[in-house]
Amino acid sequence: MSGVLYLVATPIGNLGDISPRAAATLAGADFIAAEDTRVTLKLLNHLNIKKPLVSYYEHNRLESGEKIVARLLGGESCALVTDAGTPAVSDPGEDLVRQCAQRGVEIISIPGPCAAVAALAASGLGSGRFAFEGFLSTSRRSRAERLDELKDERRAMIFYEAPHKLRRTLSDMLAAFGDRRVSISRELTKLHEETLRLTLSDAAALFEEKEPRGEFVLVVEGRAPEKTGAANLADALTEMKRLMAEGSSVKDAARIVSEATGAPKNALYEAAISESGGA
Repeated sequence: MSGVLYLVATPIGNLGDISPRAAATLAGADFIAAEDTRVTLKLLNHLNIKKPLVSYYEHNRLESGEKIVARLLGGESCALVTDAGTPAVSDPGEDLVRQCAQRGVEIISIPGPCAAVAALAASGLGSGRFAFEGFLSTSRRSRAERLDELKDERRAMIFYEAPHKLRRTLSDMLAAFGDRRVSISRELTKLHEETLRLTLSDAAALFEEKEPRGEFVLVVEGRAPEKTGAANLADALTEMKRLMAEGSSVKDAARIVSEATGAPKNALYEAAISESGGA
């Protein structure tokens, strides 16, 4: 019988954010696969846990992944961690999960810290629906193409960015999206944590004068919906009916569709109630 691959979310800065379940899973696993064994060792020392560590990161994922899967198929259990946050999300651990799924290895996710969700919650830009983009390509052409594809996205968009690329990213976003609102979170859960809520043009100007420091999460406002006419309201009601058929309440369906289309939530709610005969 094969072992279990545990996906263990680890702190993104504050070690106090490790959950009791995550700590117990790390202590109970036969071995731990880590993006950077030195970073993970600091966490294990903080928890007074001693476990064998194996390296698993972008440049050795093929060779190391095969070895890890072989050990799992042999009955051992493995806890996969990244340097910070949830493994296998915008992370090479995605490949290991795919290998294990294809080979019938049980996979259990131990939830915990996630920089994207933490930044979204603090952004003030609407969190009902969002698009996670992670890191943009380092290729200027690929970056421009991807941002162009996203210019009509109505959901809030979440991006990760390193300090030395932040200025170029803000400039590229301003060119692709126009001057939208953006929330910029820096050093989440750490000593110098801050969240700035401004526009892309103001952000670009600010960081031309101020040296970017720390790791950044950007939450960019989606494209503003056009004014809702009768035809668009009918389309919005059709989407509401689909959500309600899938089990959403009238209230929840109205909220979700309103956030996605810009249609007035109260108008949607009243129209849906009217069509259902007041039920």
